[in-house]
Amino acid sequence: MPDLTKLTALPTADWDPELADVISAMNNRPLNVHKLIANNPALLKAWWPLRQYIVSGGSLGTRNAEVVILRTAMHMRNTYEWASHVERGLAAGLAADDIDKIGARESSGLADKDALLVAAVDELVAHQRLRAASLAALAVHFRQDQLVDLIAIHSTYTMLGYLLNTWPVELDEHVSSALPEDSLRRW
Repeated sequence: MPDLTKLTALPTADWDPELADVISAMNNRPLNVHKLIANNPALLKAWWPLRQYIVSGGSLGTRNAEVVILRTAMHMRNTYEWASHVERGLAAGLAADDIDKIGARESSGLADKDALLVAAVDELVAHQRLRAASLAALAVHFRQDQLVDLIAIHSTYTMLGYLLNTWPVELDEHVSSALPEDSLRRW
């Protein structure tokens, strides 16, 4: 019987040939999280189009999506996703100070839209839904399709957090080399 506690990032040479499009889409350098999911080729193939949509931020846009992803990573206590999205958050226009605030248990001092997104993720975690008052507050800044994407992005990164917390993988080289020096201090 295989030792299921030791699932690892699968080298691309060992990937199912049906995943060639994923390898190609990542310029022959899939991320370690993709290498982990490649242990189930059917899942990676089915999940890939959603991943492509989510990684672009969908209708929420990249910057707003990064707020949601970082807050989700904080709740999941997942270093891999946190670190990966510190880099992406900075590239999407988040300030390092805002990223610190997003990662704080009791975040405060964020701009209105960012604070609403953080509160929405907190509410999804606490109540498994967005309540009417939260939806009304979010509707001041966000459309219906954006709120659907907010929940979808949170859900996707919760799934990734469970996978990565169960079978941790190393940070991708380009992430670890680009991280600001103190970005992992709370991890």
